[in-house]
Amino acid sequence: MTTPEALHIVCPHCHKTNRVAAQHLGHAPDCGSCHQPLFTGEPVALDADSFAKHVGRSHIPVVVDFWAPWCGPCRMMAPAFAQAAQQLSPQVRLAKLDTEAHPQAAAPYNVRSIPTMIVFQNGVEKARISGALPAGEIVRWVRSVVG
Repeated sequence: MTTPEALHIVCPHCHKTNRVAAQHLGHAPDCGSCHQPLFTGEPVALDADSFAKHVGRSHIPVVVDFWAPWCGPCRMMAPAFAQAAQQLSPQVRLAKLDTEAHPQAAAPYNVRSIPTMIVFQNGVEKARISGALPAGEIVRWVRSVVG
């Protein structure tokens, strides 16, 4: 897949879609709307609306961790997921969706166990994996999926 000259990047703060020149991706671009950094190196907490925007509009891959606050393995994996976000940013956006708070956003993906991570690219599911993983395994898995 060829990378377009101008990438659509959804702001992790205001969730507006920004156009960023591909060659400027690694130069800490800011949102044109809220002027916050487009890449923080941290997972983005999503709700139903922001989930649809990040997955559907972003030109970079989005890895969503489907989790719930009562899930022990989910809480155990959270620091590893945050470490993976630091390592994969800005080429990949990592995000979290609380399936208990936002079941309507998770329902179409038929997530049966949590934590489940799904890689979305251009709005399409590319791969998924269930179970808590350490940071290195998350990074390796994501890189094997997105190339």
